[in-house]
Amino acid sequence: MPSLLALGLGACAPSGPAPVTAYTLDCTQGFDAIRADILARPSVKPAPDAPGEPYETFNEESGRASYIFTKPEAPAHPAVFIQTATRRDGARVMEHEGCAMGDPAAYDQLLAYWESVAAAR
Repeated sequence: MPSLLALGLGACAPSGPAPVTAYTLDCTQGFDAIRADILARPSVKPAPDAPGEPYETFNEESGRASYIFTKPEAPAHPAVFIQTATRRDGARVMEHEGCAMGDPAAYDQLLAYWESVAAAR
């Protein structure tokens, strides 16, 4: 009988926090709206500042996604992209998606830089 009581109590126990849903990037919203939406997510925290870098980074507490926003002095500004950790063929890889709202060539260079950083990890 004690095991039945334990099962009953377990059913009433609070569940863990709800899983964080992925942010769906919609470039038509524009840079400021996307940034505001992402920063309003309760699980998003600023990454350590990288002095002198023309971007700012925020991370999901789960470590599954990072959000990179260009600063006004960045050649690619305004631009945003999301770096998401996933598994492919058993290996952890980083996938990127983003919005180039400024200079597309500068955005491509910034994205290539972040992809090289991810590949080096």
